[in-house]
Amino acid sequence: MTNLPKCENKKLGLLIDLDICVGCHACVVSCKEWNSSGETKQLSDSNAHQKEPVGTFLNHVHSFEKVNKDSEESEPFYFPKSCLHCEDAPCVTVCPTGASHKRPEDGIVLVNEEDCMGCGLCAWACPYGARELDLLSGVMKKCTLCVDRIDNLDLPEEDRVPACVKSCPTGARFFGDFNDPNSEVSKISNARHGVDLMPEMKTKPVNKYLLPRIKSNFGKDQNIETKSEPNISGFLSWVDKALDKL
Repeated sequence: MTNLPKCENKKLGLLIDLDICVGCHACVVSCKEWNSSGETKQLSDSNAHQKEPVGTFLNHVHSFEKVNKDSEESEPFYFPKSCLHCEDAPCVTVCPTGASHKRPEDGIVLVNEEDCMGCGLCAWACPYGARELDLLSGVMKKCTLCVDRIDNLDLPEEDRVPACVKSCPTGARFFGDFNDPNSEVSKISNARHGVDLMPEMKTKPVNKYLLPRIKSNFGKDQNIETKSEPNISGFLSWVDKALDKL
């Protein structure tokens, strides 16, 4: 099995503002386009325009509705989800070939496709459903934080960010080093109480979320208590309980 490095220098990840995400799927489309560009980066698609389409996506946007207790009106919320590049990534430690690994220099979780045999153990171990078996290649695919963009010094500095961050029309997505207290992601997360997804799983996800605000609560104290509860189970339950606290 694969060991986890300490990743003491950098901890790169995403900060996603659920308060201004409009569910437009620009992040999904740009991710699909970028990771399907070129001969070596292909995500499978079958029956794309028919009744039962099958394809591989590295990013998904979930839609929810929450009843406002004051107005009794239903308010929509959108929840983008991809690999969270966990510090204690179970997908890495269960991999029998070492294909799933964590970069020691920045903590990004990647898959070496040449070593992946498509056994599915990593997908089984991930509590967030962030991995998909690509039917075309027979190997696991996942968010890479666009390492081929952020590591490419030939690109302008403003373009050395994940495609989803670059394309977000509302600016709901931020990218940076959570180990740096002076980084934008650290400052915003600390100021607005960024939360982990399903912290009770103890995977220590690097990606964090800024919870949405109920419209009738604008102007009120938004210091939301986000401690995990012992009976939380699963992604949908976590979202429901998080919204109940608003």
